[in-house]
Amino acid sequence: MNQPLGRLRLGVNIDHVATIRNARGGDNPSPVRAAIIAQQAGADGITAHLREDRRHIRDGDIEAIMDAITIPLNFEMAATEEMQEIALRHKPHAVCIVPERREERTTEGGLDVARDENKLAHYIAPFADAGSRVSMFIAADARQLEASARIGAPVVELHAGAYCDAHAEGRFDERDAEFDKLQKMTTYGHELGLEVHIGHGLTYESTPPVSAFPEVMELNIGHFLIGEAIFMGLDPAIRRMREVMDDARREAFGG
Repeated sequence: MNQPLGRLRLGVNIDHVATIRNARGGDNPSPVRAAIIAQQAGADGITAHLREDRRHIRDGDIEAIMDAITIPLNFEMAATEEMQEIALRHKPHAVCIVPERREERTTEGGLDVARDENKLAHYIAPFADAGSRVSMFIAADARQLEASARIGAPVVELHAGAYCDAHAEGRFDERDAEFDKLQKMTTYGHELGLEVHIGHGLTYESTPPVSAFPEVMELNIGHFLIGEAIFMGLDPAIRRMREVMDDARREAFGG
């Protein structure tokens, strides 16, 4: 088996701390405090999605988070002029372009880079000059990987939702098929010269198998960790995920 390309990084998405805050208004619980705790607990980066409807993360959160942490911020955003302006003003470490529909509860699928290739190529060009890495949030699909490589995106994040949902619901044949797809597309993405991340829906149970992909460089996990934090606290919830990832990596590759 191939050896891993490097240490598997953990990005912690703090959106749903802001969801709870916004349910009542005011300042608590603070997503900035959540970002600080995540950093102390071993997160390698913080992810925050500034949606067009501002349902969770708000504009002021972005600057406050960047001022409070020393690890990278991954700024998730739709491909709109408004979000481009905000990202270019703040210059986060990374921008992750995601599809967005107002009626969805959460990001339901991957971006169709193959369909909007020309538009997205022009859209992401200014971010490199600003010093922000660009990631495309896509399905584990060869066409989307190839299109992402053609437009010059250095990073892709593969949507793991179908795999995670099938696992949680006991649809094991479907889970195994989705897992196989993720594995093959992680390898293919690396062969195309892309840095491959995986995210959406990962739990303590579904994370170890994908942690063993040698080409995957980062996992982004949010909603599950915020849910676990209700019962065990955010710091231990993140530390346990870090251990789950590291244990899976060691079991697969030794060391």
